Amino acid sequence: MAADRAAAGEDVDVKTPPLPPLPPLEDGEGRGDAEAAAAPCPAEDGGKLTCSVMFLCLYGFMSSIRPGESFITPNLLSSEKNFTREQVTNEITPVLTYSYMAVLVPAFLLTDLLRYKPVLIIQGISHVVIWVLMLLGATLLHMQLMEFFYGITMACRVAYSSYIFSLVSPSLYQRVAGYSRSSVLLGVFVSSVLGQLCLSLGDISYHTLDTISLGFVSFGLALACCLPWPKRSLFFNRTKSREPAEKAAPSETDEMNPTRAGVSLMANWKESIFVQMLLEVWNMVKRPNLRLWSLWWIFNSTGYYLVLFYVHILWNKVQSTTNYNGAVEAAATLLSAITSFMAGFAKIRWNVWSELVIGGITALQAGMLLVMGTTGNIWICYSCYILFRGFYQFLVPIATFQIASSLTKELCALVFGINTFLGTVLKSIINLIFSDKRGLGLDVESQFRIYFIYFTLLTVVYLISAAVVLVRHFRNRGEEEEASPDRLHTELTPVSMTSEAEPLSNSQNVKT
Repeated sequence: MAADRAAAGEDVDVKTPPLPPLPPLEDGEGRGDAEAAAAPCPAEDGGKLTCSVMFLCLYGFMSSIRPGESFITPNLLSSEKNFTREQVTNEITPVLTYSYMAVLVPAFLLTDLLRYKPVLIIQGISHVVIWVLMLLGATLLHMQLMEFFYGITMACRVAYSSYIFSLVSPSLYQRVAGYSRSSVLLGVFVSSVLGQLCLSLGDISYHTLDTISLGFVSFGLALACCLPWPKRSLFFNRTKSREPAEKAAPSETDEMNPTRAGVSLMANWKESIFVQMLLEVWNMVKRPNLRLWSLWWIFNSTGYYLVLFYVHILWNKVQSTTNYNGAVEAAATLLSAITSFMAGFAKIRWNVWSELVIGGITALQAGMLLVMGTTGNIWICYSCYILFRGFYQFLVPIATFQIASSLTKELCALVFGINTFLGTVLKSIINLIFSDKRGLGLDVESQFRIYFIYFTLLTVVYLISAAVVLVRHFRNRGEEEEASPDRLHTELTPVSMTSEAEPLSNSQNVKT
């Protein structure tokens, strides 16, 4: 259960969690003015913007330091809290998924409507409530409330992911995205290491560790209150540099004919940007590449987060006396950062090899889950978990690139939001059936066998799809060769870079 906390700060900007960092619509972009969209910020605001970006990165770093997160499950199962493994597995942990599903859509809408800062303050307050409950709570209801508020913090992470893009011009998006992501990754790493050092070398109690975490999140809340207030956002607060000189007043005919005015209002509603984007998203379902990576995002992220939610309970059952959760989470964060970085240099014809790459990596993840669910060696279990997360994080930036490369920023937000919400619904259904006390209420080892079966089924589907795509590709290439026998084909013949063939690290002109 607590693994989701230790990974939360990293995944939101790497995977992402629940939504990837998406820049808001800049002045000029809505009018199709590329020069205006790419124009840098005024020189006189350079110093102020630099300070704002640095302050936001400081906030991202400090709000990610919660040394007690990696040890919440051992804390709940220890003599200090004295909950049973069945209570933690079947009654406490499932609340997190339900809370996240319930809060995700409102948080996404409020983030844009309220322009980020209030949602970050809500997230900070929720973090404080979590650790107050960990310090003072003693009943099952208290711990369920703790999980409920943690679901709120997960849903609110989208505010930080998109906040930084409201501060700078589009020409700086890539750079500031790297800054914000690095600050969160560094915070998660420092948090895990600090928690492990405190517990192993300092020989402190879980209560003291919770107190330290409360101090850090309280400071993070204070920083959130001091953040600058953005003037624009993606949907509801889009600034316009030009306004029509005159707005047509409603005609007398419209005033005397309310039916005609109602029809006009309905037509305006159907032509609204939000409705048009929803219709466009529906049309994009027909695009194979977008559909593939969206389905990967939904189904694989579901399994990934279920593993993160319950892996610490599994470790406690494999060997309750060994507690290196913080060190393992730090190693997993470091490997995830490395694999995410490596993905940026992957040069693969994604229109041909996507299904095979996904199927191969999913098969490796299934193997890791099988070992984790059957081994009695805690070190093997630790190692498999680190590799499991590293494999997933390798595909996250590729999926983000493949989905977002041909979409406008508004459509990116909707597509990623829909994918995240559907994945959360699927997690809730699986939780309700297999984990919840009201369902089958399986023990943690049985749940990991279910996750192994889940990833195995995904592997089979991906590999079958890969076989179909490859057979179709080579058959079409053979037909092309027969149609043009004079053309020389060698291994050194350059391949034209189509949309999916472009390397991930060069996405400027990529279209899915």
